[in-house]
Amino acid sequence: MKIQARYAILLVLLLAACTKEAVTPPLQPMPGNAQMSANIAAVTTLSETFETGSKTAYATGNVTLGSGSWSFNDALVGDLSTDAKTGAKSARIRNTGSLTMNFDATGGATTITIGHGVFGSDGSSTWQLWISTNGGSSYSQAGSTITSSSTSLQTASFTVNISGSYRLSIRKVSGGSNRINIDNITVSSGSTGGGGTPTPGDNDNLLLGNPSGAVASTSNPGNYLMVRTYYTLSYNRDRGTPNWVSWHLGSSDIGSADRQDDFRADNTLPSGWYQVQATSYSGSGFDRGHNCPSADRTSSTTANSATFLMTNMIPQAPNNNQQTWNNLESYGRSLVSAGNEVYVIMGSYGTGGTGSNGTVNTIDNGHVTVPARVWKVLVVIPNGNNDLGRITTGTRVIAVNTPNINTTSTDWKQYRTSVDAIESATGYDLLSSLPASVQQTIEARVDNQ
Repeated sequence: MKIQARYAILLVLLLAACTKEAVTPPLQPMPGNAQMSANIAAVTTLSETFETGSKTAYATGNVTLGSGSWSFNDALVGDLSTDAKTGAKSARIRNTGSLTMNFDATGGATTITIGHGVFGSDGSSTWQLWISTNGGSSYSQAGSTITSSSTSLQTASFTVNISGSYRLSIRKVSGGSNRINIDNITVSSGSTGGGGTPTPGDNDNLLLGNPSGAVASTSNPGNYLMVRTYYTLSYNRDRGTPNWVSWHLGSSDIGSADRQDDFRADNTLPSGWYQVQATSYSGSGFDRGHNCPSADRTSSTTANSATFLMTNMIPQAPNNNQQTWNNLESYGRSLVSAGNEVYVIMGSYGTGGTGSNGTVNTIDNGHVTVPARVWKVLVVIPNGNNDLGRITTGTRVIAVNTPNINTTSTDWKQYRTSVDAIESATGYDLLSSLPASVQQTIEARVDNQ
């Protein structure tokens, strides 16, 4: 059959595109990279696996979990072989007990999935999901009543339409003393356009984009997405540190809560992954350097405590951490005090830093890689709504990249650079949610204010 000319031309163009040589960034990009973001249907605004926290009695009480503080009424955290669960723990409810969030999650919700099952040999029970959008003042039931009858976890899915903050309450409504287990609560928000780009709401920690296309899959251990209430991060299992951490900083985040100093391992990491301990940096000559700073989260004890998980830490040269970065962090909060809100992304890359004991590549018997460089990007906008729409070519963007050494200047302004330069060094796609024309301008500019 004779091929028409126009199809021949298309075939030539297709072959040319397939053979085009890819450009490799100076550092090898994380698995998945930014191209994977096209496959993400929504942003996860809450994730709770019950692996963090302990409660061994049914009496009503509050439990601090990975996502925040929850009220357990006639419920506990179960870790028995007869608890239906993934991992080591799940929640267990009896009678007409409930699990209720004591905090507001932000970023909205469109899909909520909850794992549920029967404890041991107990009979079936029913439960309901209730949601509050006014800080817990009132609740409305979402979806239909769910029946738990299997000893293995099943997944219940609820479709909702919440654009702002919310609280969840899971309420057992029948079955008497029969007990049920609840596990793996995931809330997703945002729809996708033709290109699959997520559309989270104002103040969302990932509003400006997912820099490395991180996903919450154990098949992606070098670029594992972890969604917290107070920040979101891409974790690298083999380095034992985050690749990057992203958060929103506004006036409501800054309060009077004391610094908790409760450094601790992150028990929400997938089963079998090494957990960096609070003592893993001891004697190394490096600080446990926060990515999302403690002082950026002083609205409550829970918020501040969330910053002390070791998945939020990097081995940072003491003077670099306590002087250079401390000064930059303080400056970021001063911008908020002046009437702005700030979207922040911080990360590190490379291998080998110089602490108080000299230069090393790893610590903690090789479990934790010491980065060579530490960077941060701050996008500053006046307080308001429709944040993405208000970021223009004139928006102030501060990009800083310092060596991880003990002799950096206390003046962070000496290390200002462009977002483009950080992207070139890391292979990430920062600020990817912004229009291309805006990115092109603000990512090339070096701040001089």
